[in-house]
Amino acid sequence: QVQLVESGGGLVQPGGSLTLSCAASGFAFSYHAMSWFRQAPGKEREGVSCISESDESTYYADSVKGRFTISRDNAKNKVYLQLNSLKPEDTAVYYCAARRPFRGCALSSQEHEYWGQGTQVTVSS
Repeated sequence: QVQLVESGGGLVQPGGSLTLSCAASGFAFSYHAMSWFRQAPGKEREGVSCISESDESTYYADSVKGRFTISRDNAKNKVYLQLNSLKPEDTAVYYCAARRPFRGCALSSQEHEYWGQGTQVTVSS
């Protein structure tokens, strides 16, 4: 059974930091580029970051570049998103997702075959 389980969300003040984790099971994790998406109330889902299958390439949305860092540990079947210098506009539900095998990265939701349930990040004073 395929599972992606996000954790690490919460309430944080502007300028603060969080680390999101996504634990994968039930599929060949190292074959898949992994992405983080987010969706704020009333807004469309947005691709935030992606990391390639073997960790050689990373991609970021302009809105988070320089503040967020994606990483993965293929031995543990986990992908992480470090969120720094958080702003109120970063408030959203954050989802991890797996691209179809060996497709590399893209920040569109196309060709993502597995999705987690999401973790809430709220940035507020």
